[in-house]
Amino acid sequence: MQTASKTAHDTLARKSQDKSVISGGRLVAKALRNEGVDTIFTLCGGHIIDIYDGCIDEGIRVLDVRHEQTAAHAADGYARQTGKLGCVVTTAGPGCTNAVTGVATAFRSESPILHIGGQSSLTQHKMGSLQDLPHVDMMSPITKFASGVFSTERVADMVAMAARECFAGAYGPSYLEIPRDILDAEIPLASARIPKKGSYRAPSRSIGDPAAVERLADILVDAERPAVLFGQQVWASRSHLECIDFVHALGIPAYANGAARGMMRQDDPCCFDRTRSDAFKGADVILIVGTPFDFRMGYGKRITAPCLVQIDLDYRSVGKNRDIELGLFGHPGAILSAVAAAASGRIDRGKMQLRQQWMQGLRQIEKTKKERLMPLFLSEQFPIHPYRLAWEINEFLDEDTIYIGDGGDVVTISAQAVRPRNPGQWMDPGALGSLGVGTGFSMAAKLAHPDKEVMCLYGDGSFGMTAFDMETAQRFGAPYLAVVGNNSAMNQIRYGQIAKYGKNRGDIGNKLGDVEFSIFGEMIGGHGEEVRQASELQPALQRAREAIARTGKCAVVNVWIDPNEYAPGTKRQTMYK
Repeated sequence: MQTASKTAHDTLARKSQDKSVISGGRLVAKALRNEGVDTIFTLCGGHIIDIYDGCIDEGIRVLDVRHEQTAAHAADGYARQTGKLGCVVTTAGPGCTNAVTGVATAFRSESPILHIGGQSSLTQHKMGSLQDLPHVDMMSPITKFASGVFSTERVADMVAMAARECFAGAYGPSYLEIPRDILDAEIPLASARIPKKGSYRAPSRSIGDPAAVERLADILVDAERPAVLFGQQVWASRSHLECIDFVHALGIPAYANGAARGMMRQDDPCCFDRTRSDAFKGADVILIVGTPFDFRMGYGKRITAPCLVQIDLDYRSVGKNRDIELGLFGHPGAILSAVAAAASGRIDRGKMQLRQQWMQGLRQIEKTKKERLMPLFLSEQFPIHPYRLAWEINEFLDEDTIYIGDGGDVVTISAQAVRPRNPGQWMDPGALGSLGVGTGFSMAAKLAHPDKEVMCLYGDGSFGMTAFDMETAQRFGAPYLAVVGNNSAMNQIRYGQIAKYGKNRGDIGNKLGDVEFSIFGEMIGGHGEEVRQASELQPALQRAREAIARTGKCAVVNVWIDPNEYAPGTKRQTMYK
């Protein structure tokens, strides 16, 4: 006599062999595969397990983490590194709410991820079922598209719809809630709506209005002191090569922020990084490409050039917060290629000589500014100056190191020294300023590029948020180097509190314990090391690199830095102005 469990098992086995029917979970996996998804980041839950079953059939890697925040950050990081759709799958209730920070980070960073969430069965709607929450209502403000799926026949169609929204205009996240009975149900394959791979997408390399392209070409042909800032959208849209060709053809000094860092070699004659404010004060034309006029840009108020031009993937961002002379929306690379072609051969020798003089002047200022910072970069003080840590990290990076910053003040300081060697090798929290992104980003970067080295600089506050998923990275063969800038405080906030309320009240709510985080690296079977002297930094980093190569395990280098040194932006509190 068969047991109940054996009977159920045999029934499932018969269903899995029936190719004329398909479950909702398998439709999810099939649709994800059609969207180019090869990895999902998840934490298991009873509402979503049929998706895992489908992923096995479709050859999609299921990477399970210890906390859904890490899963969402990893999906975001995977999208940034691959240029494809990232995917996070969470169960209902706390599974969804734990992922909110990661989805919101992707939203503010314009990163294309699809969040698929579970829900109780439709037959239990409004009955108080396990983990029931209004997920769609919660996710709508932080996604480009959020919807429930109410029939198994539409599952794949809705996945395709949500994915399409992720790449419409400026990129961003979508959310789909799929009730358990919709996922578990099996329907005739013939009745399922499954969009064919690549059959419904319009070309995305639009130049927008051709007349605007011609006008921008005219403006740049007449300019004597132009400057351009490239932002996150340039890397997200993989427009970096066209942007480099553009500045070379027109002789324009170029700056980069966010994910665009590293798109140009430091020895490129058009690459500048320490003189953005000087260029913006002296330029007669400024071109902003793929970054909004948000707090990082002083909402555009700090730009005083006679002519300001903006290019963005999203029409709604053009001219937002700041009037402009000309706005263009469309694909950054396509637009700049068209502008370069329209301006070709039209810039006279005199104008080009003026531009060369303009860049030579900026280059001299760059040299002077770096020389002023060198005493800090080479400081031997104790505790270690955070600028020295940033300098040593930059010296440590090689051609294939992906650098990730996860923290407040320590990461802001790192931007003064760290110069990634190639495109896509800088990752940071972005405009939301989320702490805790580093573990998911690092795991995703290593999974996307197994042959590259991955290093994450954490603050000690951010390390404590998600570090346990270093074990997950290690478990899935994605070891990386974690460097902790440890000042036992949330220092970016601490400075403002001390400045406003005085020392006696300024340390309230922002001080942390003195934790030797190297023990964590050892605890998970990897390498751990404490660094208290500046002279020990480079040898410790090299030993960590060697340990990772030798063991395939993660490494943690805990660096004790001076808690009373701060980034210039922190001192000016520019993030709040």
